[in-house]
Amino acid sequence: MERVYNFGAGPAVLPEEVLAEAQRELLDFKGSGMSIMEHSHRGKEYDAVHTEAVDNLRKLLDVSPDYSILFIQGGASMQFAMVPMNLLGAGASADYVNSGTWADKAVKEANLFGKVNVIANTGKEIPTRMPGNEELKFTPGAAYVHITSNETIAGAQWKVFPRTVAPLVADMSSDILSRPFEASQFGLIYAGAQKNLGPAGMAVVVIRKDLAERVSTAVPTMLKYKTHIEENSLYNTPPTFAIYILMLVTRWIIKMGRENLYRQNVEKAARIYRAIDASSFYKGTAVREFRSDMNLTFRLPSEALEEQFIKEASRQGMKGLKGHRMVGGIRASIYNAFPLAGVDALVAFMKDFESKNG
Repeated sequence: MERVYNFGAGPAVLPEEVLAEAQRELLDFKGSGMSIMEHSHRGKEYDAVHTEAVDNLRKLLDVSPDYSILFIQGGASMQFAMVPMNLLGAGASADYVNSGTWADKAVKEANLFGKVNVIANTGKEIPTRMPGNEELKFTPGAAYVHITSNETIAGAQWKVFPRTVAPLVADMSSDILSRPFEASQFGLIYAGAQKNLGPAGMAVVVIRKDLAERVSTAVPTMLKYKTHIEENSLYNTPPTFAIYILMLVTRWIIKMGRENLYRQNVEKAARIYRAIDASSFYKGTAVREFRSDMNLTFRLPSEALEEQFIKEASRQGMKGLKGHRMVGGIRASIYNAFPLAGVDALVAFMKDFESKNG
């Protein structure tokens, strides 16, 4: 079977060589006679995988020993609650930027645990965008400031992260490791794995260790970052296969070079945006200076044409282009592992479709 071009927003495309290696090792991991999925999470075979996964992330993110790297089940949605449970103490407040659907979900969860100040709200704006720095009115003494680095549904992305006095917390689920940034600027970063890191089922958390000490004794053991720090993410049985794939993906990123991937990501996005901007048939949905390099969103003149576009693209081996059910339209998600050839195939299809239907 010929592989298709997977434009899905997540679970998303993985590097083919990672899938091939996982396939080769599926039944017999490193001559052990069984799959990595069957190995004990306390055994030396899995320990080597776990250690490399942590080390690879530490290298790629260039984080100091002051930070812990954790693998926590539940994805980013679990982190919407864990962040305030751990960092928002009694009587404290936190600043949140509402930039779209995922930021809004984080706000709603945080409201369950303490006072939330929404210091900027662009979540309902069309065309979509992130707030400018001049719009951010930080609260003196806030426990932390929360942002969503890239909104997958809106197709909008922070290009320059805000400088804050309070610890900066970011949901980077859809653009982590896609571009260089200064990790030390953040107190906590979390990311669902199913876009740029591996399969669904867990989140990577990068947390400054001193922040984990804020947690109340009333927080359940499994929901404390401190627990996972002390046990190296092995307090309970971790999602070992997901961590194994993450290890392979981060190994692939190191081999490719993060800067090289970043340049390729920018070029991939630019080719599609050029096709949109050169046309009166297609219309981008995000403000230009905030356009995402990961999730490119656009509309056609009618919903009927959008449905036709999606069906015809699918027949030509381009899957997952339907926009999120909440907003409709077209969405091309082109994460790190998405090939340049797939972008060129989409651009050629867009031009052909417009010539026949414009």
